[in-house]
Amino acid sequence: MTIEEFILRLEHEFDHLPEGRLKPTSNFREEVEWNSIHALILIALVKTEYDVTVTATDLLKFQTVEDIYSFITSRQKA
Repeated sequence: MTIEEFILRLEHEFDHLPEGRLKPTSNFREEVEWNSIHALILIALVKTEYDVTVTATDLLKFQTVEDIYSFITSRQKA
């Protein structure tokens, strides 16, 4: 998975985001008007699509789309 593919998946999941809106440096909380439902959607997406567990504590550490992507890729099984 490339970061571009991950961004497209996020934009698809959060359907009010137009394609091309997110960038690796985008603060995802600002782009999706972050709330607890969005947190659950992201946690489920990462577990289902990438088989990586993200906790609420992990989410608090992420600022950008690239932070999430790096977390996922660092924990995926080879």
